[in-house]
Amino acid sequence: MTPSASSATRMRIAEGLEMLDLEMKLGDRTMAIHPIIAYDNDSWTLIDTGMPGSASIILAHAKQAGISDKPLQAIILTHQDIDHIGSLPEFIANMSAAAFEVYAHEDDRDTIDGKAPLLKFPQESLNAELDTLPAELRAQFESIFLHPSKPNVTRLVEDGETLPIGGGLTVIHTPGHTPGHFSLYHQASKTLIAGDALVVHNGELLGSSPYSTINMEQAIRSVEKFKAFDIETVVCYHGGLLRGDMNKRIAELIAQLATLE
Repeated sequence: MTPSASSATRMRIAEGLEMLDLEMKLGDRTMAIHPIIAYDNDSWTLIDTGMPGSASIILAHAKQAGISDKPLQAIILTHQDIDHIGSLPEFIANMSAAAFEVYAHEDDRDTIDGKAPLLKFPQESLNAELDTLPAELRAQFESIFLHPSKPNVTRLVEDGETLPIGGGLTVIHTPGHTPGHFSLYHQASKTLIAGDALVVHNGELLGSSPYSTINMEQAIRSVEKFKAFDIETVVCYHGGLLRGDMNKRIAELIAQLATLE
């Protein structure tokens, strides 16, 4: 799967918060993913990195947004799936890795550090994906995730803590999709960055896809944690942005999901 630069766009969610819309090609199919850039006057942070090969596109959008001259403060990885961590090796190879933190949850740390395999991407599938990459990108990926010389994660997050990024990002541990999956609440704009804990499909808010979720019962319980937050906007990695009575829609979704337990 490789990114399509021609179809990549960005959208401002709120002051200091941009959503990217990157189209990925998989054979004859395409899918959109939505990394987030959070920034202030001094630095910027990337939330999820896309598939291998996405870094140059993300950096191009950072330049368009006028923030590429600021230092990269952090890369936040909401969980271990390859479409979220895939271009981390490019950022490490092409930028000063010592200058930015890599945030992740303890329960997905070993995979992101290259000590454990991807839970949902068998080695055979990974090899097929790596075969599609240019030699340099493949070498970068293998050096970081298959033959790491040091840990990639430099900062662990904890449920309920507020990261000093973008005016404050509150960590919400939402396991189920993966053990270490977490979402983020952007306090300044009342935006829930759901990662893969929620998806948007045809304008409808849905729970984590059962086809790509390790523990569906746990994922359903995780959605209930969102009730504690005043949410005006939801951004899903798959499906993008949704606004309008979000607390009500989340409550309705929780009621629907309860019937599946």
